[in-house]
Amino acid sequence: MAAGVGVGTGAGVRVGGVPHHVTVEGSGPVCVLSAGLAMSWFDWDPVVPLLAPHRTVVRFDRPGHGLSGPAAVAPSAAGEAHRIAGLLDALGLGGAPVTVVGHSIAGFHAEAFARLYPDRTAGVVLVDASVEEHARVPAAPAVRTALARALGAALTAVGAPAALGPLTRRAAVRLSRHGHAPDPAPAALVRRCYATSRVFRGALLENTHYRAVAAETLALRDRHPLPPGLPVTVLAAPTSARWTARQQALADRLGARFAAVPGAGHLVMLDRPDAIADAVLGAPDAPRA
Repeated sequence: MAAGVGVGTGAGVRVGGVPHHVTVEGSGPVCVLSAGLAMSWFDWDPVVPLLAPHRTVVRFDRPGHGLSGPAAVAPSAAGEAHRIAGLLDALGLGGAPVTVVGHSIAGFHAEAFARLYPDRTAGVVLVDASVEEHARVPAAPAVRTALARALGAALTAVGAPAALGPLTRRAAVRLSRHGHAPDPAPAALVRRCYATSRVFRGALLENTHYRAVAAETLALRDRHPLPPGLPVTVLAAPTSARWTARQQALADRLGARFAAVPGAGHLVMLDRPDAIADAVLGAPDAPRA
């Protein structure tokens, strides 16, 4: 697929009744990039030029993120796996298996996709992915959803998203980068996304159900083994010895290749986009086009 065929920045693909902002660039085997909590499609900008000559690169914003519509339901691991499949189908890319790249909380989603759609998965790359070794489903999920929505509405009513959203985004990115490097995102894009109640509420909802998604991912590991020989890579930002050890343990649990990425903070895609591109392009059975 040539860059931007069918969709582009600002275009929407409806999945599950929700309009999703999607971009498609490049050509060759398909690679799907899914960012972490409260991140947007443009956070993958440094990675795309390295992949697009060899891959059809699909980036999308989950509901309540970036430019996608508000979340209609609470997130779940299986729901996010089905979302990726639905987006690929809507784009006409549901044929050959794809490589799924998940950053932070989206690591749960990428793993769930590989477990629930093994025939559609060519490889998995987990980028400083969330790790929860003993997560349990919290009680009263419906109450938690209601509380998250109520808090979002209350904060919106006092103007918190417009006043604090862009500043919070900038601060979070700086704290999550190697050497506390600044946020490279254009100011107009940051304001367009992070000054809205939609993104503010989406982040609250996804954070509220983080433990439930983690617990569901653990359960999927018991019921749905990964396909034998599936190439899986765990990339870790070596921000502490304990975090690196947990990432190594995740790789061991998944039978994955492990690589610490020096010079990277949690936002590996901004600090070391080359490491992500190398992990995708070096995956077995997925030669460069």
